[in-house]
Amino acid sequence: KVNIEQDGHDALTRLLVVFPWTQRYFSSFGNLSNVTAISGNAKVQGHGKKVLSAIGDTISHIDDVKHFLAPLSKKHAQELHVDPENFKRFADVLVIVLAAKLGSAFTPQVQAAWEKFSSGLVAALSHG
Repeated sequence: KVNIEQDGHDALTRLLVVFPWTQRYFSSFGNLSNVTAISGNAKVQGHGKKVLSAIGDTISHIDDVKHFLAPLSKKHAQELHVDPENFKRFADVLVIVLAAKLGSAFTPQVQAAWEKFSSGLVAALSHG
């Protein structure tokens, strides 16, 4: 089972560590100088939870993901100037976090479903 708070934190932490240039979007989060600082940062934990909550909310709007995510897409593109490639990076690290957590329950079919769903999210968020 996905733990929105923990898995969101782990995925965002991994993103910020593996792709350190993404830290520039989180300058208001304070100290992100190393893995210990990032993983212990309450704002990283809060934002990771927020991201996974938004993903969960999107599932209930699966019939119109693009429309549902339009305000979030616009904010990330026009206000925050986030490179859309970073949505793909987050989706990739989330799959890794979930696979590591779920072990054998994260079957090839589960992975394929997550990747298909996340590609739809990435596409919707990338058109701000």
